[in-house]
Amino acid sequence: MIPAMPATAASARRASVTALRFGRVAAMGTLAALILFAGVWGSWGTAQHVLLTKGREHGTVRVTRCAGDVCSGPFTPVSSGARPRARVEIEKSVAVRAGTTYDVVLKPGTGEAVRSGPAGILYAWVPLGGALLLASVVVAGGMRLVRPAWVLGLAGAGLLTVTFVLLQ
Repeated sequence: MIPAMPATAASARRASVTALRFGRVAAMGTLAALILFAGVWGSWGTAQHVLLTKGREHGTVRVTRCAGDVCSGPFTPVSSGARPRARVEIEKSVAVRAGTTYDVVLKPGTGEAVRSGPAGILYAWVPLGGALLLASVVVAGGMRLVRPAWVLGLAGAGLLTVTFVLLQ
């Protein structure tokens, strides 16, 4: 403490520093939670069809044609109650190639297929993996919580790496 500075000014300064630190941690915590929520939200649109498969049509699709962002091919059912279809569509990605057969689940009421099995489950959660990586930067830089940031970052990197390996 500076000798010319009264004790009340020092305590007021300490209180303001504490309030600013709390505000920073609260704001960055909210931002990290929002990023993680957005990752789960982005993943759930596809993941629900892969994880909650009861009553859905299971089968395989042999990709015969790819055009633009969509690949298509005939659907061969595996589950009871599913019917064969001459053409279903699957989103074209790095992991979908013409001439290959994939295990899929059909979205209810549509001709859209989503990959199933371990690779499909992991692929559905890729947006969450990216969100984990981004949230780790916010937690480390904004909240100054290095260990939890490492956990988030390694979880996101692990998810993305395992997905990449399984889809190849």
